[in-house]
Formats: sequence, structure tokens, C-alpha cells
Amino acid sequence: AAGIADHRRLHEKDPGARLASVGQRDGRDRGLETGLTQAGTGVVPPSPVPSPKALFVTAYIVRRMLQMPVVILMVTFALFIIMHLLPGDPIYAMIGESEASLDPEVIAELRAELGLDDPVLVQYLDWASDLVRGDLGRSFRDRSVVTGAITDRMPVTLQLGLLSLMVAICVGVPAGTIAAVKRNSPVDAFVTLFAMFGVAVPNFWFSMMLIWVFVVELRWLPASGFVGVWSDPLEAARHMALPVTALGLTLSGSIMRYTRSSVLEVLNQDYVRTARAKGLSQRTVIIRHALRNSLLPVATIIGLQLGSLLAGSIIIESMFALPGIGRLAIQSINGRDYPMLQGVVLLFTVTVLLVNLVTDISYAILDPRIRYS
Repeated sequence: AAGIADHRRLHEKDPGARLASVGQRDGRDRGLETGLTQAGTGVVPPSPVPSPKALFVTAYIVRRMLQMPVVILMVTFALFIIMHLLPGDPIYAMIGESEASLDPEVIAELRAELGLDDPVLVQYLDWASDLVRGDLGRSFRDRSVVTGAITDRMPVTLQLGLLSLMVAICVGVPAGTIAAVKRNSPVDAFVTLFAMFGVAVPNFWFSMMLIWVFVVELRWLPASGFVGVWSDPLEAARHMALPVTALGLTLSGSIMRYTRSSVLEVLNQDYVRTARAKGLSQRTVIIRHALRNSLLPVATIIGLQLGSLLAGSIIIESMFALPGIGRLAIQSINGRDYPMLQGVVLLFTVTVLLVNLVTDISYAILDPRIRYS
């Protein structure tokens, strides 16, 4: 207290000392703001501290990434066992001749060359060891490299899947929102009926109906074939119109149902009534408050739809003769092509795991209240 009193009396007697003190304090403040030390030459390094939420999200991602190899091994091993339990021999499927016309010595040589005479566990361990080195093996049917065959067909399946998912989201989310806003109206009844149609109708039947109407009767669109979007966009759109419609509309049914129920639940919340009482427009209340807070279950169902999307691509590519990965899987099953089918299932498994991880991470973006601990 005595030191403070002496300091105050000094400033009262000597205004110059008070100005010098203020200048020194301002200089120190400016030095801290500009990163300079008192000497004017050093730089104060920044020391950012990561937020606890970022640390939790990083730990969660690392934990999920460490779980993925275990899931991949379990899925591929189960598929390997199931493939060997199926009737038929890949040797006969590869050569295409009857058992009576084949020389037993030739069969034994081919079986030894392909490693089919080893126990199933040994065959799987050989495949897993090659997988660690990035080698998926060669096809039994045409001896082509599995990685190259999948890479060549990936653009077709990727284009079909992304366009179908866009159609499903663009149709399902707005239709479900409108049905929730206009509850118990003819619009709600029509959207509910359409959603039930999308859930109940099989992909192959809907594809056949589209082919019958738009190809056989109207002759508007081609029934099969694929054209790259970069080579001829107009022809690519004509060839992908029916497959995308068949797959996208059937997937939109589940999105409509979940969007409608989620928006209905949010519309009864207190903050929505408060937003309406404040005089906000109906559009602002629905889009900014209701729909935004109801996207969490919608994001969940969209992530879960990936399995249906991959399974539907197998059927749709076979129906419309698209040279994609789904059709390759059907050909591999029919030809007992174990390495090719293992590569396709591996790709599907990794895709599903990554999409589920992205879906879980998106929860924290859609709802800041969610924490990963």
C-alpha cells in the first residue's frame, strides 16, 4: 500500500514521469500485439491450444480406422468360406467344358497352378498376404489383374451411384418436408403413398416397367449401353436416365419417410413456436429452424442407404447391361472367379466403412451438442 501511495505522489508531482510510464506500458502492449519483445528484435511464437472437441474427434477417427482392418478380415474370410461352399468348380467354369471331356492330369495341373488344391485356410492366408502387399491377384477366367479390372469399371458404378444418390436426396428430402408441413392433406397422402411404393417395389420390376414404357412403347431412350459423361454428355444423360431413375426413386422412399417423421417431431418443439411468434416467415421457420434441426436422422438413413445403393447397382447394371462393378460381381459369381469376387467385396466393404465413418462425423457438424468422448 505504501509503494502504491509513493507511485501516485510521484506522478502527481512529475507529469513527465507519468507520461513516460504510460508510454512504456503502451509500448509493452504494442509489443505483445505485434509479436515483438521488449528488445524489439525477437518474435513471440504463437502457442495454439487444440480444443477438446477436436481432440475427441481425432481420437474417435483413429479408433474407427483401427477397427476397419478387423472388419475387413472378418467379411472377406466369411465370403471366402461361402464361396468354397457353393456348388461348382472354377476349373470347369473357366474352361467351359464338361467334366467327361477333360483330362484329369490337366485338371490337376490347373488346380495346382491356381492354388485350389490347398486347404481353404491356406488359400485365404495367401490371399491376405498378397493383399497386404497391394496385390489382389489375377482373375481365374481371363487371367487379368483384379485391380485393373475393378479400376476400369469403377467410373460406371461411381457415376450411377452418385447420380442415383443425388436423385434420392433431391426428391426425398423436399417431398418429406412438404408432407410434414402439409400434414393430413392430399399432398401428404400422395407423398406417403409414393414413399411406400419406393420401399416396397423391387428394383428389377421397376426397371422392367421403365424399359417397357420408355424403350418399347415410346422409344425415347436406349435400353442398354454406357457412354462416358466427358465424351458425349447428351448421350451419357440418355443412357443413364433409366438406370438412375430406377435406382434413385426406389431409394428416395426411405428418405421421404424419415424426413417426414423427423420434421413433424421438430415442428412441435418450443423453439419453432417461438420462431413463429417472433413473426418469422413460414419459409424461414421451416428451412432454418425445422429442417436444419431434423437432418440428423436423415443423415443416418442416407448413410445406411449406401448398402442398398451398392446392392441395387448390381441389379441395375445387370438389367441395363452397364459395364460396372456390380455386373462384374455377377459375372464373377457365375464363373466362380474367387479373386475377382474377393476384390469387388473388398471394395464394397471399404466403401461402406468409410461412408459410415463420414456419417458419424457429420453428426457433430449437424448438431453441435454431440460430443465424441
